[in-house]
Amino acid sequence: MGYVLLLLATLSWSFVGILVKTASMMLDSMTITFMRFALGVVFLGGFLWIKRHPIKIRFDMKWIWLGAAGKCCNYFFENIALSIGYSYGNILVTPIQTIILLVVSAVWLKEKLTVRAWAAALLCIAGVLLISWNGLPLALLLQGGAWTTVLYAISGLGTAFHVLSQRMLIKEMDAGNMNFSVFLWCSLLMALPLPFQASLTGPVGLYPILALALLGVITGLSFYWFSQALRVVSFPVAVIISNCGVLFSILWSYLFFREPITEYILGGAAIFVVGLLVLNLPMRPAKVRQAGGLEASDGG
Repeated sequence: MGYVLLLLATLSWSFVGILVKTASMMLDSMTITFMRFALGVVFLGGFLWIKRHPIKIRFDMKWIWLGAAGKCCNYFFENIALSIGYSYGNILVTPIQTIILLVVSAVWLKEKLTVRAWAAALLCIAGVLLISWNGLPLALLLQGGAWTTVLYAISGLGTAFHVLSQRMLIKEMDAGNMNFSVFLWCSLLMALPLPFQASLTGPVGLYPILALALLGVITGLSFYWFSQALRVVSFPVAVIISNCGVLFSILWSYLFFREPITEYILGGAAIFVVGLLVLNLPMRPAKVRQAGGLEASDGG
C-alpha cells in the first residue's frame, strides 16, 4: 500500500506545473503560493474531519518550522519560475532535491545505499539534466534560462528540507497533524507580505480558479499520502521513485499547452525510465556455488 500512496502523490505533483501556469494568468506568484497553502489546509482539514481524526496544531518542534520554511521557499520560487517559463520547467527541482536527500540519507541518517540505488539516482538525474538542456547553445541557455535555473535551485533546496522534516516528524506525529501544522504555519507566513505584493495579473476566470482549487487539493492530500508511504517505504527509494512525476509533467505540458517536446526531452525521459528500471527490477536470484565450503553470489 505504501508504494500505491507514493505513486498517487507523485502523479498529483506532476500536474503542479500546468496548474500554476494556469493560475498565473490571474494571480501573482505570492498570492498563488499563499492560496496553495491556505486551500491545502482547508482540504486536509476537511479530509481529517470526514475521517473523524482529531486535529492538534503543533508549533513547539523545530522540524515543524524548518519544514514550513523549506516548503514556503519551494513553492514561492517555483511559482515565480513557472510563471515565466515552460510548465514542465519545475522538473529542474528534482535532481537538486534528489542529490541533497540521498547525501543526507547516507551521511546523516546512516541509511545504507546500494551501488544500484546510486546508479539509478544518477541515471534519473542525468535524464532530467538532458531534458533541461534541451540542445540549447550554452550562451543561449545561460541568457534565457540562468535566472529560472537559480529559482529552481533555491526551490529544490527548500523542498529537500521539507521532505527531510517529514522524515523526522513522522516518527513523533501522525501524517495528518504533521502536514496540517506545517501548512497552517506556511499559509500564515505567506500571508504576511500579501498586503504589499498581491495583485491580479489578468482577468478573473473559471480555469485559474479551478487550477487554484486543484492546487489546494494536491497540497493538502498528496503530502499526507507521501508521509504515510514513508512509514513503510525506504526513504532513499521513496526519493527516487517520486522522481517519475517528471515524465508525466512533460506529457501534460504537451497535451495542455502544446509546449515543444524535442529529441533531447525524449532521450532524457528514456534515460530517466532506465534509471527507474534499474532501481525497481528484481535482482537475479543468488547463485550459490560450493567451493571448499564457501558461498558466492552474483552481483556482490
